[in-house]
Amino acid sequence: MRYLSIAETLRARIAEGLSGALPSEAELGEEFGASRVTIRRALETLRDQGLVASRRGAGWFVAVDPVRQPLGRVTTVEAALEAAGAHPSRRVLQFAFEAAPTDVAKAFALSADEEVLRVTRLNLADGEPFAIVTVWVPASLGAHLSRADVERATFYELLPLHGVEPGRVVQTITASGATRDDARRLGVPAGSPVLACRRITYDRAGNAVIVADHRYAAHRTSFEVEYPCTPSTGASRD
Repeated sequence: MRYLSIAETLRARIAEGLSGALPSEAELGEEFGASRVTIRRALETLRDQGLVASRRGAGWFVAVDPVRQPLGRVTTVEAALEAAGAHPSRRVLQFAFEAAPTDVAKAFALSADEEVLRVTRLNLADGEPFAIVTVWVPASLGAHLSRADVERATFYELLPLHGVEPGRVVQTITASGATRDDARRLGVPAGSPVLACRRITYDRAGNAVIVADHRYAAHRTSFEVEYPCTPSTGASRD
């Protein structure tokens, strides 16, 4: 049957390393000279075999196990990838001093015209896009860092070298849609669901020293919280 032949061709491409978002059903139909019904049957066959997955409004993707990130302790993207058995790497996209955005200036208790160092990097898992991470640090700290520094090490590794010891982290996680830039960098269609994390790191004296935005394609990671089931007065019970 035609759809089985198409499914076999796509299965072979996945085995050869195809990853991320697949072409749209219309594009695949044009490539194979088949109707969308036939293409969909081929993709559904692969989905039944656990090779691809679909998400409403985002199309079809090669199936991957999401990287699980625990929220009970501070970890880096690189550490989470290593724990999942993936090889982490990073590519620095932007390294510049700029006037602090309003929300970043507020976090650092800076005036609106004060400068911060902004670093945007693409984190890769086994060579494939995993996360876009934008980090801001006060200019007084950024002055000690070079582009080469942030290419080879994380900020949690670099700041202690300059006398700054992280003390605690506050992280907020929301859902969003991939912008055109997000989509291009993460290899997903524009508008695809992304997990957006704002992480503020404070030093041991309680001063904010890092503000970071992490953006993940929603199918690539999950966040897990573990807590004890301790009965308490007035607590609701499931």
